Amino acid sequence: MELNGHVRPKRKGSPNTIHDRPTKLFKPESSEMLNTNGSPSDSQYMYGSDSIADGTVEPVTATADTAEWQATIEAVVKNVVSIHFCQTCSFDTSSALASEATGFVVDAAKGYILTNRHVVGSGPFWGYCIFDNHEECDVYPVYRDPVHDFGILRFDPNKIKYMPLSELVLRPDLAKVGSEIRVVGNDAGEKLSILSGVISRLDRNAPEYGEGYSDFNTNYIQAAAAASGGSSGSPVVNLDGYAVALQAGGRSDGASTDYFLPLDRPSRALECIRRGLPIARGTIQTQWIIKPFDECRRLGLTAEHEAAIRKGFPKETGLLVAEIVLPQGPADKQLEEGDVLIKVNGEILTQFVRLDDILDSSVGKKVKILVQRGGQDVEVELEVGDLHAITPDRFVTVAGASFHDLSYQQARLYAIPVKGVYVCEAAGSFRFDSTESGWIIESIDQKKTPDLKAFIDVMKGIPDRARVVVTYKHLSDLHTLNTSIILIDRHWASKMRMAIRNDNTGIWDFSDLGEPLPAAPAQRRKADFVTLDSVGHPAAADIIRSFVRVSCTMPLKLDGFPRTRKIGFGVVINAEKGLVLVSRAVVPYDLCDLSLTVADSIIVDAKVRFLHPLANYAIIQYDPSLVDAPVKSAKLATEPIKQGASTIFFGWNQNLRVAMTSTTVTDITTVAIPSNLSAPRYRAINLDAITVDTSLSGQCASGVLVAEDGTVEALWLSYLGERTAHTSKDVEYHLGLATPTLLPVTDQIQKDITPSLRILNVETNTISMSQVRIMGVSESWITKVAEANSSRHQLFMVRKIDCAPPSGHDSQSLQEGDIILTLNGKLITRVSELDIMYDNEYLDALIVRGGQEMTLKVPTIPTEDLETDRAVIFCGAVLHRPHHAVRQQISKLHSEVYVSARTRGSPSYQYGLAPTNFITAVNDIPTPTLTQFLDAVNKIPDNTYFRLRVCTFDNVPWVATMKKNEHYFPTVEYVKDSREPNGWRVRSWGEKGGVQDAAGGIMDEGTAAGDDNGGADVDVEG
Repeated sequence: MELNGHVRPKRKGSPNTIHDRPTKLFKPESSEMLNTNGSPSDSQYMYGSDSIADGTVEPVTATADTAEWQATIEAVVKNVVSIHFCQTCSFDTSSALASEATGFVVDAAKGYILTNRHVVGSGPFWGYCIFDNHEECDVYPVYRDPVHDFGILRFDPNKIKYMPLSELVLRPDLAKVGSEIRVVGNDAGEKLSILSGVISRLDRNAPEYGEGYSDFNTNYIQAAAAASGGSSGSPVVNLDGYAVALQAGGRSDGASTDYFLPLDRPSRALECIRRGLPIARGTIQTQWIIKPFDECRRLGLTAEHEAAIRKGFPKETGLLVAEIVLPQGPADKQLEEGDVLIKVNGEILTQFVRLDDILDSSVGKKVKILVQRGGQDVEVELEVGDLHAITPDRFVTVAGASFHDLSYQQARLYAIPVKGVYVCEAAGSFRFDSTESGWIIESIDQKKTPDLKAFIDVMKGIPDRARVVVTYKHLSDLHTLNTSIILIDRHWASKMRMAIRNDNTGIWDFSDLGEPLPAAPAQRRKADFVTLDSVGHPAAADIIRSFVRVSCTMPLKLDGFPRTRKIGFGVVINAEKGLVLVSRAVVPYDLCDLSLTVADSIIVDAKVRFLHPLANYAIIQYDPSLVDAPVKSAKLATEPIKQGASTIFFGWNQNLRVAMTSTTVTDITTVAIPSNLSAPRYRAINLDAITVDTSLSGQCASGVLVAEDGTVEALWLSYLGERTAHTSKDVEYHLGLATPTLLPVTDQIQKDITPSLRILNVETNTISMSQVRIMGVSESWITKVAEANSSRHQLFMVRKIDCAPPSGHDSQSLQEGDIILTLNGKLITRVSELDIMYDNEYLDALIVRGGQEMTLKVPTIPTEDLETDRAVIFCGAVLHRPHHAVRQQISKLHSEVYVSARTRGSPSYQYGLAPTNFITAVNDIPTPTLTQFLDAVNKIPDNTYFRLRVCTFDNVPWVATMKKNEHYFPTVEYVKDSREPNGWRVRSWGEKGGVQDAAGGIMDEGTAAGDDNGGADVDVEG
């Protein structure tokens, strides 16, 4: 694979390469559908005809062309450009993305390029074009049609220095059945592709691409192409070099069929733009389709009307029939589905082009329409509405999510009124139960939100951290009204911002909509716990009073963690101080909001007190003065539970319900949680895991093993593991952790002492006596192991050494393959015995290396700097120091600028900067630290190129070029600061390097939170 002429290596086992983003826009669907005209399912159609069913690209160059065709192609290719673009955030029917397409110059003097509407998009657009001689120029949207699949981009002709500019003339009248054509496009910006074909139809209904954007109310041109190739937005030219159509779609099932948009409406729009006139677009909110005469007769077309139409239009084979009439639109209760269109304003009408002409010239006026309905003439008078007025040109971002008025596109797809507040980015507080888009907000805080203005007014009156009731529906299930209680975040994403499209500049203008109301003071609440009836061990059942539900919401993805919201249960270890112990699979880092639910009744905020670097648990704290409930401190056992012991399993299943049963400990063994190759993230290591003989253990992610007297013998925790390649799902393991290992830490926390642990920077695995004997351990030591640990005869071997700290490698350090005999004179046969490392700067270690016993003075490392305490968002990439999981999996740290995540539709995504990359230099200036990186990038002017020296996780260096975009993707810094209410300080860096307040996060500039399911892209997840 190549990028800008340079080979781009990829990391083994990682999807993070330049091709993990779509190289073209296409939307194949898996479901089978039938059109109302009985044609095969459109689910196999895609935008552009540049990809086949498996997503590969097959460029085809016409061969054996005549001299005339060769001359034509030589002239045409100079007008064709490759468009590289980002749709920077989710808007209307489109998600944020970075991709490539094709366009062609239609006005060389003023700099206009024609391409597809699904390329220009309806939301924020940022891109550039590359001409045939590889000169590059920025492009800005001038127009995107509300319905039809064409848009117009503007470029500066003065920026093209080394080739004379020319243009293609639009001649929609020359598209005729039987005409030989060529489709001239760019294959992913790499090379020219030319498709040869013959026009076979002019009256094909516009293909439906499934959910999302689809063209309608136009005929399409169908061509029998020689092969699949080309790109969205390519010109379709005839032998004389005229553009007769615009490539828009094709089949994804291997059939050699392409679909082209006629150029009548693009030609009109271009002329209006040239003359500085508004492009009027009229609508009666009715979708029409072409049906042949035989079907029209079945719908009631009379012989008299058919005869008159066939006489006046002998080449026509069908008429327009009403397919969808939108409720509450101009045609509601006037026209009906199945009406056959006969006349408009007294004129017999058989073509979409003429219907568009009349409606576009009649905005705000009335038209008379004659239809046949069941054999009867029905004439109605309708007022023509403004199509632009029902096409959103603005959105508001608040509480991490984005909203706009429902569009005509979405309403038409589901045959509903064009009204309502649409959630175009279901993130932040409005994540709901699913990551998919398509939600319509009905009310917030018991107040109706019929439109965007009403929604803004309601949100202005909701204070930070308020919990409000939201009712909403999904477009695919409008029969169901959903109700949720959500926490409004106005601290991480404090700004409510309006973005409005500006067609003069081609960018979207942002403005703030007032300051958020401060959070209301927390109130003390009273509640009681439920009583578990019919249990044989009431003391054990009383442990329910020691559980609280923990909800963790993370405004920013750090440390490769795959989610932004997690829910689990924690165990109260000190009710008087509000200390709770919970799995680190629920609370992975402290840049988060924590909410605890006590007795399923009281909700209080909490903060992180301690994160254990190895043992998979966190300790969090809430204010107990706010809780009037009989919360009970769990009594932790001081002696480890034994294999075969009877115990009581008390857990919480996926329905957040209690599950309890008597069981037996089946095994206590040292386990290794698999690492995640594509995105290293926190995992527990060097642990003894407990398993029990009950199926509930696999169903419950949180719980305890409790004795009959109520003593907690082990915690039941969820452990985040690897991401499976075949399902792209994150594996979570459910295992027990004996409580005695917690006591040294919990005792200090309860004394208000923050533990300062030191650890060996190694990962170990157990090794049996048969193996150690072969590796050189003497018989005397094997005898000592048997005496010291009668239940498990084992020693520990160093499996992996963490990457050495920047200070250098200590010659006394352990090495991979070392067998540990003793530490500070104590024989090590149990994981818990490794805890001696926590309190010692150096350990006297007796090891076996290469069959020889030797003594080392092994250093331990402090854990204070293992947690991420600073992050930078730059060009849509999340950068921070390599976290502990990276150091565990890598042998060399190339710099402290590590790419942890990225945003779809951002420069980092477009130019191939991938998670697990290290940035080592900016414009050849070394950037070993985040501070030096910020200093370097803040000197770069906005919207200019710069160079990044990058190294992959597998030590392969490469160079990336990237263009800065502070308008849509500002540079934002998160710094841990205990003085701040949220524990972190958030600020943005201006273009000139000045620091400005940025109370919001990366969502504040209208950016999107998308994910490529690599476990490392900024995402929205439930």
